[in-house]
Amino acid sequence: MTDRPLTARGAATRERILEAANREFAAHGIAGARIERVVADARTNKAQLYGYFGSKEGLFDAIFADSLERIVNVVPIDATDLADWAVRLYDEYLRRPDLIRLATWARLERRPAGHLVDDADRLDDHKLRAIAEAQTAGLVCPGDPFDVMALVISMSMAWSPVSNVYAATGEEPREAHDRRRTLLRETVRRAVMTA
Repeated sequence: MTDRPLTARGAATRERILEAANREFAAHGIAGARIERVVADARTNKAQLYGYFGSKEGLFDAIFADSLERIVNVVPIDATDLADWAVRLYDEYLRRPDLIRLATWARLERRPAGHLVDDADRLDDHKLRAIAEAQTAGLVCPGDPFDVMALVISMSMAWSPVSNVYAATGEEPREAHDRRRTLLRETVRRAVMTA
């Protein structure tokens, strides 16, 4: 992997590799993904891919880190309204089902127990602080902030691509999504909000 700054052309190639790898890993997981398909989709070669990412695992780590950052930045937590946060997560899973699929492959193939990522790579400190502050203010039920967060996220994923009951898509009628949003909002409000 190079430490030199990328040229504009190199940055574009790296971005194409990331986009192609995101599709490949989301569809096939780590074990099932094929570097040959990634480089063909990205219109590049293995040497460039390995030059940027070092290995297939390094490539997965790069796209997985990007997906975690995306979900944190696109759907920031509001611990004073965890019900709304759950609905916004639901909406993001509809827009980007690949995010959930990547996390699921990481859980299945890399970390079957415990936290999904190493402690140094976790991006939930600010979420946990926000929940703890909302608990101190009497807005969120007592309990370990991590457990409260995990419960809300799990409820938001009830209709996600990894649901073992039903996976929703953005192509479904708006009324179906509105019905689920209403149910999700009310359920989270009753489960964890005190005000």
